[in-house]
Parts: sequence; structure tokens; C-alpha cells
Amino acid sequence: MKKFLKFVVVIPIASLLFCNCKNAKTQPKEEKRPNFLFVLVDDQSPFDLQVYDPKSILETPNISKLAEDGLVLESAYHMGSWSGAVCTPSRHMIMSGRTLWHLPSRGKQFQNPNPPDSLENQTMAAVFNSAGYKTMRTCKMGNSYAAANAQFTEVYDATKRGGTEETGSAWHAKQVLGYLDRRNSTQEEDPFLIYFGFSHPHDVRDGTPELLAKYGATNHKDKESLPPANSKQPPLQDNYLAAHPFFHGHPNLRDEDKVSGVWKNRDEQTVRNELGREYACSENIDIQIGKVLKKLEEMGELDNTYIIYTSDHGMSIGRHGLMGKQNLYEHTWRVPFIIKGPGITAGKRLKGNSYLLDILPTLCDLAGIPQPETVEGISLKPVIEGKKEVVREVMYGVYSGGTKPGMRSVKKGDWKLIKYDTMDGTVRETQLFNLAENPNEYLAEHKRTKEMETNLAANPKFASKLAEMEALLLDQMEQHDDPYRLWNQSQH
Repeated sequence: MKKFLKFVVVIPIASLLFCNCKNAKTQPKEEKRPNFLFVLVDDQSPFDLQVYDPKSILETPNISKLAEDGLVLESAYHMGSWSGAVCTPSRHMIMSGRTLWHLPSRGKQFQNPNPPDSLENQTMAAVFNSAGYKTMRTCKMGNSYAAANAQFTEVYDATKRGGTEETGSAWHAKQVLGYLDRRNSTQEEDPFLIYFGFSHPHDVRDGTPELLAKYGATNHKDKESLPPANSKQPPLQDNYLAAHPFFHGHPNLRDEDKVSGVWKNRDEQTVRNELGREYACSENIDIQIGKVLKKLEEMGELDNTYIIYTSDHGMSIGRHGLMGKQNLYEHTWRVPFIIKGPGITAGKRLKGNSYLLDILPTLCDLAGIPQPETVEGISLKPVIEGKKEVVREVMYGVYSGGTKPGMRSVKKGDWKLIKYDTMDGTVRETQLFNLAENPNEYLAEHKRTKEMETNLAANPKFASKLAEMEALLLDQMEQHDDPYRLWNQSQH
């Protein structure tokens, strides 16, 4: 009898063990959460890149490969600035997902509602830390949202604008590679968010000797002479001018008056040399990105990592007779934007109509993390998935870092309006462009022959379109709590 009881007890236990093993095998494997590599360069027009301008001689094979394997947004913008240091509000918008006039550090003179308390706890790194991600950051020092930057678990910030491994872009790559090595050695399993920022191609554009030679450029130091001409230098851009047709409205602006190697010069030799320096720095960035992508591939993490490539804003460097980033032409208002990652169809190009402030909600959406209530941007996930072409119909742009109110822009469809109200009302200008017919925003000074390839604001044929765009601009200014009004706008 005892033998029988022992037998009947053992059978159910064995059966139970068998059932549990069988169920364990059929349980769905927990999906691995994606990683994020957010690449931000400092001062780069999208039109420097062959991704946006096939005629560019700048060689960036790694960035071009990201575009081939992922999605390119044709219409990505930084919204604008209330400071001559345009990167400051731009980087605040990236970190917080908030619109221009709702940022911290925007000046006490604005009467709009203050940002929420403890906003830094609702910014990029803080949100991803709370969701179980490991966060790491390297970037330039300053002109940024310090309280938000401090939320990253590991921070390696320094301004590196030299031409050596230790003083240039390679230093930032070294920080990322070191971080990835440490993850590897400890077999870290939590997903990562890496903020991979560069100090270039912002001036001073001291590239490596090899790349400067490739683009025929020199680090020119003598104000009393011009840099040497060189056939290897990039050609002038199609919308180059020797001078802007009217004053931009920001007296003693560093970017237009004091950049080393340029100063106030806008002659062909100076501009082509500076473009060569810019390209040398940009190609070095591409080389450093390639190192990090290779490392991710070796670790088996590349296919599970979203890679976002963008800039804090564009740059002029001779376009329209300007040198800096304090304007609202497409070469400066727009930014490059490329995203590659799990589930993204290769080789797609869509408009997007995005701002940099859309990055935070997009990252949250792709990671499956609830976005903070403080966010005012819009997730680009529907565009990334091909469900939408754009996330908004109208784009609004600001530059008021100089004399007030400054510059304003609005864009809808193919039409774009820029207005200037500066220097105590002595500079009041209006520009109307059809970007389908005039993508380079040619002015009368460019001497183009086609009717549409110029500023159309004074053309009576387009008076109704001008009025429509003027009304649209005022509407956008009101919606975004713009504290200023232009000379011909009603005070609401």
C-alpha cells in the first residue's frame, strides 16, 4: 500500500513539472526595448550635405548611409531664437519639447506664463532615467539647458573645436566609445539613450590638417589679408551674395563681424575658404559617427538602435551675403533630420513639417514611454511609420536676438513670408517666396531672369497671397505667445 501511495504522489508532481516546462517554452519572449543614439552637430545647414544638395562636394558617407537606410525629413526647422546665441533656445527646445516663448532662461521682459516648476525633471534624460534607461551625454559646454543636461547619468561635456584627436570631434566620439566599452564589460542589459553632441562645425573651424588640405582650406588668421585661393575649395553657393541688401538689425553681431578667418569679409576667396573649413569639420564628424556605428554593430546593438541625426540650426557662410545663423532663410532656419532604426522603411523622404521640439515626444513614443505633460511638441511617429506626410500644416519662425521686434517668418505649402522690423523701425522689409519655384530664395540682387525667382512681396499679382500670409503670420504669433508685434500688425 505504501508503494502504491508513493507512486500516485510522484506522478502528479512529474506531470506538473512537465506542464510548467512546456508552458515556459510557449511563453512569448519579452521584446527587447530599443536603444537611442541622438546625434547633434553644432551649426550645420542641411544644404552642406549631399543628402539635401547632391551638388555638394562634402563627403559624409556615414551620414549618407543613414539616409539611405532610414528616413529623411525635407522640412525640419528649429523654430527660432530670442538670443544671438541661437543654439541656446534651440537646445532648450530639444531637451524640453517646449515652444520658443515657453522656455526657461528667455528673459524677464516677457509677460507670458512661466515654464512649469522643476521642468528639468520632465526633460529628455530625466524621462528616460525614470523608464529604466541608462543615459549618457557628451557635447560642447555652455549655450544649453544646464539643469536638463545634469539629469544624464553620465556627462562628459567639453568644447572641442580643434584639429587634433584630443581637441576636436574625435574627443566626443571617444567618450561614447568608452561608455559602450564599459557597458560591454559589465554586460549591461538596460537599454541606453546616448546624446552624442559635437562642438563642430561651429567656428572656430580648425579642421584636421588632412581634411583642410582635402578641401583646399587654411586656418586664416590675418585680418589684413585674404586667404589663398585654391581650386579644391567648395564652390560658392547659388544664393551667394557679397552683401545682404539691407541691414539684418543686430548691431555688432559676433557671427557677422568677428568670426576668426572671416570677420566682415564676404569676398569669394574668404567665403570659399571658410566653406572648406566647414566641410573639413563636417567630414571629421562623419568619420567619428562611423566609429560609433561600427562599435554598435560589433556589440550586436545596431539593429536595435534608433539613430537620429540633426543640427541645432543651419548656417549661412556666404548665402545671401550673411555668415551666421541669425536669419530665417531656409539655409539657416531649416535643419538636417535623418532617422534610422527598427521598423523604419529604408530610403524614404517625407516633409514632416517638424520642429526640433518634436524630438522629445518622438523618442518617448518610439520607446513606449509616456511623454511629460509639459511637452508641446508633436510626436513624429506617424510620419516615421508612413501614416502621415506632415505633423502640422504651418511653420512659424523667429529671430529677435537683435533689435526688437526682429524677424518673423511663416510658411505654408510652397509659400513663405519673412518680415523684418528692426533698428527702431528704420529697417522694415517684407519678403514673399514661392519655394517650389524659388527654393534658393533668390532676391533681386541675384539677378535671376524667371519671374518667380525673386522676392514677390511687391508684385501686384501676388497681393492676395501676401495678405493671406500676413494674416497667417499674426495668427501664429498669437498662438505661440509671441510678445511682440510688427509695424503693420494690429495689437490684439
